[in-house]
Formats: sequence, structure tokens, C-alpha cells
Amino acid sequence: MNSYEKIGFIGSGKMAGAIIKGLIKADFISSLDIIATKSESNGLEDKSKELGIKIILDNKELVKNSDVIFIATKPNQVEDVLKEIRQFVTTEKLIVSIAAGINLNKLESNLPSGSHVIRVMPNTPALVGEGMSGIIGGHFALTSDIEYVKSLLSTIGKCIVVDDENQMDIVTAISGSGPAFFYKVMNDIARAGEKLGMDYDKALLLSIQTALGSAKMALNRDISMEQLIANVATKGGCTAVGVDCMNDNNMEKVFYDVIKSTTEKAHALGGK
Repeated sequence: MNSYEKIGFIGSGKMAGAIIKGLIKADFISSLDIIATKSESNGLEDKSKELGIKIILDNKELVKNSDVIFIATKPNQVEDVLKEIRQFVTTEKLIVSIAAGINLNKLESNLPSGSHVIRVMPNTPALVGEGMSGIIGGHFALTSDIEYVKSLLSTIGKCIVVDDENQMDIVTAISGSGPAFFYKVMNDIARAGEKLGMDYDKALLLSIQTALGSAKMALNRDISMEQLIANVATKGGCTAVGVDCMNDNNMEKVFYDVIKSTTEKAHALGGK
């Protein structure tokens, strides 16, 4: 694995902050070896105290003094940032973009030829250490670069490497947008309980905690998802009636349509 020693974040918003806090908490790197930029001086000291690292205003200075540079700005700012730092990027540095929808071609075309680039799609549960990220390396990224970033992102959750950049749109749909879909399911279940006569807050806690426990069991399973369902849905029991209702309403197709439409939107936003 490459021995990158200093990490810089261009942008210090929520997602960058989640990664920074994860790195420090996991002792992946010392807080003294992490630096980030902020676009304006207002709140600079507060941000530095919040993250426990040095925050500066100069993107060029950050790149000159970092081995790994995270592009953590809004997508519409990425191209300008890359043009700004381009002359300071060398093949000894690793560029990691977490900007949604910005594809490898756009990243690499705005950097010197041969630049080591990795594209990442993280998600908001990274804020509680349960993130899910998808990554893909650019044309010149080394296997060791990918392993390094995978290890780094594992400090805020889990990470997969995709085989084709088009799959990043599916990652966006399933895990990037996915939290909103799961929140809706949890809320809809709670609202159903409310309509049947239960206090909403109690029904919501039932729904959320059940989702959390079920997710942990699914994550640690040694059987198929179908068997997990069958283990709860005893034939002739009340759970089986509910599962039958879901099947009768073709919930599989509903979720297919949700993921398909979101994937297509992600593809369109990426300008591919």
C-alpha cells in the first residue's frame, strides 16, 4: 500500500467532516497530518475546533502540502477547483473526488496527464460511522491507490470497488439516495401504525429499531435473504400474510422502478 503521509480536503462540509472525524477516531492518521480548506474566513476558527485540524483558505497551498487531496466541494465547483490546483498536481499525489455526478473523464481532463484519480460515491450515514461508499479508479490509479482509499473509507463504514464507472450511477441510486428511501419506508410503516391507533412516536421507534436490528442480522447472515424472510414468515402466520400482501402489490417492481429511475437521473446529471 502506498505510504501517503498527509491528507488534504478541499472543502470542509458535512461529508468531508465525517471522513476526517472517522480517520482521526480510527487512528488512521494523526490530526496533525490532515488539513482542509474553507471557501471563506467566516467561521474558520470554529470549523477548525469542530474537526480538530488546521483549516486554511488557500487550495493551492493545501495541494502543495498534501499527498492525498480530496475534492469535497459542490459538483458545480469542481471544474474551477481542478483548474486552480492543476499546476501543483504531480503523479506522486492522489486525487480523490467525492463530488456527486462528476465522472472520471471530467476529473482527468482537468488535471495533468498521468494523474492518479479515484472517484468515490459516499453516503450520509457516514456521519454516524455507518457509511457505504462505492469507488472506482481512473486510468492511472494503481491497485495500491484503490486499496488505500478503500481502507481509508472503511473508517466511516463499508466500501466496495465497482468494475465499471456506469455502476457508480447504481451505487448512487442504492446507497447514495438509498437513505431517503429507507427513511420513507420506516416512516410509512410508522404512519400505518398511527392510523391503526398507536402513538406515532412509539410506532416510529418500533419501525426504526426493527430496521436497525434487521439490517444487522442481514449484514451478518450466513444464509440467503430469502431464508431470512422465510425464518420470520412462518407458513400460515401473521408475517406470511404481510409478505403475501407485499408480493400481491408487486413491491419488487416498485423498488426496481425506484432504483431504475434514480440510476437514470444520476446518469443524466453526470453528463455521460
